[in-house]
Amino acid sequence: MKNLKLYSLAVLLALSLALPTTFGQRKGGKPKVTPAAKLAAARGVDTITPAQLKNYLSFIASDEMEGRDTPSRGLDTTAKFIAMNLERWGVKPAGDGGTFFQKIALRRDQLDAPHSSAEINGQKFNFGEDFLPNAVGATITGPLVYVGNGWVVKSKNIDSYKDIDVKDKIVVVYGEGFPRGITQSDLTGRRGEDWANPALYAQQHGAKGVLAIPDYGMLLRWETTRQRATAVAGRPQVEKFMNQGSPPVPAIWLSLRMATALFQGEKFDAATLLNRGLSGDLVAPFELNAAKKVSFTIAVKSETPSTQNVVAVWEGGDPVLKSEYVAVGAHYDHVGTGNPVNGDSIYNGADDDGSGTTALLAMAEALSRAKQRPRRSVLFVWHCGEEKGLWGSRYFTEYPTIPLDHIVAQLNIDMIGRSKKEGDTNPRNANLSGPNQIYVIGSTMMSTELGKLSETVNKSYLNLEYDLRYDDPADPNRFFFRSDHFNYARKGIPIIFFFDGVHEDYHRPGDEPQKIDYEKMGKVTRTIYMTLWEVANLPVRPKVDKPLPAPLQRG
Repeated sequence: MKNLKLYSLAVLLALSLALPTTFGQRKGGKPKVTPAAKLAAARGVDTITPAQLKNYLSFIASDEMEGRDTPSRGLDTTAKFIAMNLERWGVKPAGDGGTFFQKIALRRDQLDAPHSSAEINGQKFNFGEDFLPNAVGATITGPLVYVGNGWVVKSKNIDSYKDIDVKDKIVVVYGEGFPRGITQSDLTGRRGEDWANPALYAQQHGAKGVLAIPDYGMLLRWETTRQRATAVAGRPQVEKFMNQGSPPVPAIWLSLRMATALFQGEKFDAATLLNRGLSGDLVAPFELNAAKKVSFTIAVKSETPSTQNVVAVWEGGDPVLKSEYVAVGAHYDHVGTGNPVNGDSIYNGADDDGSGTTALLAMAEALSRAKQRPRRSVLFVWHCGEEKGLWGSRYFTEYPTIPLDHIVAQLNIDMIGRSKKEGDTNPRNANLSGPNQIYVIGSTMMSTELGKLSETVNKSYLNLEYDLRYDDPADPNRFFFRSDHFNYARKGIPIIFFFDGVHEDYHRPGDEPQKIDYEKMGKVTRTIYMTLWEVANLPVRPKVDKPLPAPLQRG
């Protein structure tokens, strides 16, 4: 602790005068360059300017990038733009095969209607008219068991499977969606342990598939669902993630005609199950006749697109410490195009996370202009697929291109470009940070030393207001789980997450470059840049002195 205090004091003294005005005045008005200004200049921080950030972001978040969905042409173009600049500045590639790109194979499945079929006791049924499956290719047959709504919600004492073993059986449920009286807020605890929907429970417990008797809502949406199922390829998935854990199971909607045939001659017929379901008085679980022969063949056609993380390294100057890395990251994807708002269907993602993407570029350029190198190397990772479920950071931390245990800290930048204007009464901007303010999350959750260093650098440099209101495992917004630092923290790497807050244009077409506060963005970027320098120059890597809080480990 004594060494930490001495180091913090040294940082404080070194940076104490490195404020926005870095030049003192001699008598007679001639500028005097302070030692702190010399230090900042030697590190290249002065190359990070609002004009520079605006220049890069205006390209990254332009309409021509089409919202940078994962995967998409716009995202690939953005990746090439990043790589082109990195090469120009002499930053080393750290992706696959000597490139800047860590390739990620995807798979997108689409239902193949002509080759999908179903039978009950020899009676044939038609895809689209009689049944609608999800895009999970399989042929399933076997004994059936009816399990009511098919949910488990421990907090509400709901367990549809008491004394029932579903292994190697086809599960039949009534309707879809939450059980009556249950809302999203009731799904507390861990998914798959404290609560589970029918498909997840079936997947975890070895069932062959899930058949759903239609409720009123399903019947209303039948035609729309049928058109979407046959016309649009499914959501892409990361192939390597698909092979982890239990495979998904087919989930199939049944028409009234098919449900009637399925329950013909059973303890309860389909009409009874439907009526009881509508009234909320579900029939207790029961096994169907073992002699009943049911078969489904779900055929799919697969596409195999790909995407990429962009990975680069600025090599450190210390012959020993350069084998360790300070990682800085942002996600360069957004959500693509969507429902038009005032005629605009391109969701540009200037703040989310074009701002972080641009900040990393500016820091890479600053390092290339610096007169000295930090002692440790700096690892830059532009993650793809964050909006799809933190794909890029999960992929990088599971299949790293550099030794993961050599990363001493990870600084994550996700939305740093917007600020709340004085007099703004829009409720959607209620928690947007101000022009000199930024939310800081996770800085002390794993490393007391890293958190103190971060605070010391900030107070000694531009003295932004570091707001810690979301730095809480019990934060109902769950911001800690919602950006790429999470996957690094799960691997034991201490993190800091910088975030400006949700605003009126979050995940909307209005998140455009002209709404960015470039002065604020510049201050935040420079502060993070000076922080990475101090972490990189530590004599010993930041100590992880406490485990990640249990609620954050569970996800």
